[in-house]
Amino acid sequence: MSALTAAASTGEAVQFWVLGTVAVIGALCTILMKRAVHSALCLAATMIILAVFYLANGAYFLGVVQIVVYTGAIMMLFLFVVMLVGVTAADSLKETLKGQRWWAALCGLGFGVLLIAGIGHASLTSGSFIGLGRANAGGNVEGLAALIFTKYVFAFEITGALLISAAVGAMVLTHRERTERARTQRELAEQRVREGKHLPPLPAPGVYARHNAVDIAGLLPDGTPSELTVNKTLRARGQIRDVSSEALNDLKALERRSEERLGRAREESGRDEDGRDEHDRDGRRDGQEAKR
Repeated sequence: MSALTAAASTGEAVQFWVLGTVAVIGALCTILMKRAVHSALCLAATMIILAVFYLANGAYFLGVVQIVVYTGAIMMLFLFVVMLVGVTAADSLKETLKGQRWWAALCGLGFGVLLIAGIGHASLTSGSFIGLGRANAGGNVEGLAALIFTKYVFAFEITGALLISAAVGAMVLTHRERTERARTQRELAEQRVREGKHLPPLPAPGVYARHNAVDIAGLLPDGTPSELTVNKTLRARGQIRDVSSEALNDLKALERRSEERLGRAREESGRDEDGRDEHDRDGRRDGQEAKR
């Protein structure tokens, strides 16, 4: 029995030091990475390791919630939004509030000190975490539900009210009151006609350009690129590839080949006409000789 206990304690120690090191590295990469997408991925990895710690300590409900809710839903939503908006390294380095990095570092340091002090006090005073056995009595989910809806019910309700107030406040701040009547589709079409804008749908990128990528402008029949075929954001970033010179060279080569083929066709048609004329003359000569 003692051998099994020693082996279990050794395995838990190895698991803690290995996963703990990876979690700390992921947390540091979250705040040190220059790209927001990489920071979000590192934070997701840290949350997954935290869920593994929950599962190893018998907190199965918290471990599943950590993976499904925080890592699977919230962090993936942040990651998709960052990838959709396209935040670059230059945007992430701009500070809208002066001194926010120093305040964030100070708050993080204070939170770390409080966390280390609380864990050290709980582990040194009694040798084990107080209340863990009572919370897990009858099962982790049942014990957690009993504590939430009995002892900490008011804190739970206040937290829910705070989250609802934050959601409503975000909706109110982002809502814009309409000061005029919304125009119909017909009115918008008539306005475009009166203003002389581009009436039909915009042409797709890469038309007649041998490539249909979004960063390649479509070409007009004369080989010049059309500005309506590419996104204005890509044009402002300078991420558009110009293939008009290649298309013009190909068009000129095609014209030369066409002219050469037409020239050969004319020569062949001229030779055929000469042969038919000579054949007709020979036929008329043979007819005259037969009459004589």
